[in-house]
Amino acid sequence: MSSLQHLILQTLDKKQQIADTAVEFPDADTAAVQAAVTSLAAKNMVEFKTKETDKWTLTDEAKDIVANGSHEYRLLQKVTESLEGLKISEVDGVMGSNGKVAQGRAFKNGWIGKDGDKLVTKLSKDSQVEDTTAEQLKEIEKTGSLANKKDIAELKKRKLILQSKVFTFNVTKGKEFALEIKQLETDITSDMVVTGSWNKAEFKPYNFDSQGVMPSSGALHPLNKVREEFRQIFFSLGFSEMPSNQYVESGFWNFDTLFVPQQHPARDLQDTFYLKDPATAKEPEDKEYWENIKKVHQEGAYGSIGYRYPWKGSESLRTVLRTHTTAISSHMLKKLAADPKPTRLFSIDRVFRNEAVDATHLAEFHQVEGVFADYNLTLGDLIGFMQQFFDKMGVHDLRFKPTYNPYTEPSLEIYAWHNGLGKWVEIGNSGMFRPEMLEAMGLPKDMRVLGWGLSLERPTMIKYAVSNIRELLGHKVDLDFIENNPAARLDEDIF
Repeated sequence: MSSLQHLILQTLDKKQQIADTAVEFPDADTAAVQAAVTSLAAKNMVEFKTKETDKWTLTDEAKDIVANGSHEYRLLQKVTESLEGLKISEVDGVMGSNGKVAQGRAFKNGWIGKDGDKLVTKLSKDSQVEDTTAEQLKEIEKTGSLANKKDIAELKKRKLILQSKVFTFNVTKGKEFALEIKQLETDITSDMVVTGSWNKAEFKPYNFDSQGVMPSSGALHPLNKVREEFRQIFFSLGFSEMPSNQYVESGFWNFDTLFVPQQHPARDLQDTFYLKDPATAKEPEDKEYWENIKKVHQEGAYGSIGYRYPWKGSESLRTVLRTHTTAISSHMLKKLAADPKPTRLFSIDRVFRNEAVDATHLAEFHQVEGVFADYNLTLGDLIGFMQQFFDKMGVHDLRFKPTYNPYTEPSLEIYAWHNGLGKWVEIGNSGMFRPEMLEAMGLPKDMRVLGWGLSLERPTMIKYAVSNIRELLGHKVDLDFIENNPAARLDEDIF
C-alpha cells in the first residue's frame, strides 16, 4: 500500500487533481485504493470524495452467449438449416436445457413460427438478423453497463448479469501535502518517556469518526433482560422477591402442601423428574403441619371433605425437581402464618417438567409467579389486580376463563389479544389459594391469597421474534444473537 500512496502523491504533484482513481489506476484494487487515500487523508496530505457506481458482470451463461451467440439466435440457425423445418420434439435435443427459452425469445422476436409439429423460419433469405442479446452482453463485458436501463432490467431478469458496487475517488491535495510520507506516532511508549523523545514526536490525530474496536465483554441473555423488566414491574407494585435458588423439593412442599393429591397425573414419572440420590427428604420440623396436611388429604378439614384416600408419608418425602415455583410460595406462606399481615411476593426462576422437546417446549423453563396476601380479598380483587399488573406490561385487553387448579378455587386462565397473530392467546394462569392449603398452614380464615403465574419464555420469544424455543436456550443458541440484541421493554409490541 505504501507504493500506491507514493504513486497517488506523485500523480497529484503532476496533475493537481485525480478526477477518477479507477481511470487513473485501472489495475489497482479498489479496496487498496480506498485504504491508501484514507490513510493519506488521516495525515491531512490529501482530501477525497467518494463516487459510487453500479457495475454489471456476466454470468457463466452470458459468457457462453458472448462466445457462441444467444439461445434464440442459435435456434434460428438450426431451424434455417433444416429445409423442411425443425420438429418441436427435437428442440430439446438440439438446444439442451435452453430449448424453452430459445423458442420463447425467437417467437417474441418474430424469427420463427409453427407449422404443425415443426418450427419454421418467418424470415426471408435476404433478411439480416442481429443477435441483440449477444451484442448487449459484449458491451457490458467491455464497459460494465448499458445506456438503456430497460435492456439492463431484461438481462437481469434473465439472470445473465450480476450487479456489484464500484467505488472510485476524486482526490485533491490536502493541507499537509508532500511527496514524502511522515511516519506519525500513534501512542506514547515507555521508551519515549524514558528518552524524552515524546516531546519532539509528531502524533497521528485522533479520528473521532472511527467506530473503534468493541471491547470484549459479556452479555445478558435475552431471558435475563426480560426477567429484569418483570422484576422492575413487581418492585413498582410493592412486591418483595422470594428466594428461589432451591431446585430440589420434596413432594410434600411441591405437591401435598398445595392440596395436590398423591394420585394426580402431574406426580407420575412421565411428567415429573424424581431424584435417585437422595431419594427422600426429611420430614418437616413442624409435626402439627405434617398432620394437618395428612388430615386434609385423607379425611378432609377446614370445610372440605378432602380426597378420601390413604395418604402416604413415604410418597410425600420423595425428592423431585420442582415442577413450579409455587413450591416457594408455599414455604413463604407457611412462614407468614407466624405473623399474618398483608404481603406481596414474587419469584422468577427455573422449573422442570418431563415433557417432549419441540419448538415451543423444553424440559425446563422459567416461571414468573406473584402472590398477594391480604384480608377479605375477593375474585374481583384478583381480576382487578391482574389488569393492573398486565397493564404495566403494555397488555390492556384481557379476558378471563374459568379453569381448574388443585390448589386454587376459583381459578382463571388469562388471555390477551395478540395483534400480530390476530387472535386471543393464553398468557397466564391465576386463582385464589384454597382454604385447605392456607388454613392448614395456620393462616387466619379471613386472610385470602391471590396467586398467578406465566412463562418467561413466551414474552421473550415474542419480543425477540424467536419462533423456536431451542434457538433461545440450549446448544442451538447463536451467541451473536445474545450479544447484539438490545434490552427489553415490555410495551405494546409484546401483545
